[in-house]
Amino acid sequence: MKSLSIASTGMLAQQTNVDVIANNIANMNTTGFKRQRPEFQDLLYQNLKQIGATSSDAGTILPSGVQIGVGVKTAAVYRITEQGNLISTGNSLDLAIQGKGFFRIELPSGDDAYTRAGTFQISAQGQIVTLDGFTVGPGITIPAEAKDISINASGEVQVKLDGQVQPQNVGQLELVTFPNDAGLEAIGGNLLLETPSSGGATAGSPGSTGYGTLQQGFLETSNVNAVSEITSLINAQRAYELNSKVITTADEMMAAVSQLR
Repeated sequence: MKSLSIASTGMLAQQTNVDVIANNIANMNTTGFKRQRPEFQDLLYQNLKQIGATSSDAGTILPSGVQIGVGVKTAAVYRITEQGNLISTGNSLDLAIQGKGFFRIELPSGDDAYTRAGTFQISAQGQIVTLDGFTVGPGITIPAEAKDISINASGEVQVKLDGQVQPQNVGQLELVTFPNDAGLEAIGGNLLLETPSSGGATAGSPGSTGYGTLQQGFLETSNVNAVSEITSLINAQRAYELNSKVITTADEMMAAVSQLR
C-alpha cells in the first residue's frame, strides 16, 4: 500500500512546517527579523494508464488516464522581507531602515555581512559597531570628546564638540540592496551573507533612489504576526494528525487482509 509512504512524506513535510513556524515565533522580539515560510511540491506520479494513450484499435483516446501520486516534498523555505514596525527607543545609536536596504557589517574574517538590526554601539576605538563588536560599514569613528551624535535620514553622522557652534560631519552610513533579498543566507546573530541567488550587493546613500531612509532613535521590529503564526501552527497540527490517521487506517486495512482465511 503506497498510502503508508505517502502519508509519511506528509508527516515529514508538516514537521518542517512546524519547525519554521516555531523559529518565527521564537524570534517575535528579534530586531529586524524577517519571518520565513515553507513551500511544498508534490512528488513524481506513477502512471498506471498514460493520459492520451489509445484505448482501442479504432483510435479512441483515454480522456484522463490513471496517475497515482507518491507524496510531498519541501521545495523551499524562503524569507518574507516586508517592513516591520518602528519603535522608539530614545537611543541615539539605534537606527531603523524605513524602506529597502541593509547595513553593511565588516566581519573579523574580512568578509561583509548584512543586517536590518540597527542596534549599534561605540567601541573602545570610537567606531560604530554591532552588539558583537563588528564594524558598521564604511567604518565611522566618533571623536572621544563628542557631546552629542546626530544621524539624519540620509545617513550623515554629525557630532557636536565643545567650543563649536556648528556640528561636525564625521562620515556617512551606507545601505546595500540586492536583486533578490530572499536569496541571502542567514548565519545567525541577525546577519546575512550574499549568495549567487541573492545577486551582487549594490551600495548607496540612504534616501537615494531605490534605498530606504534612516530613522535615528528607532528600531525595526520583527515582521512576525502572532495571530497568523498560531493559525498556521493549528493548520500544520491538523494536517499532521490527518496524515497519521492515514497510516493508522492503512495499517488496519493490511491487518484485515492478513486475517483472511
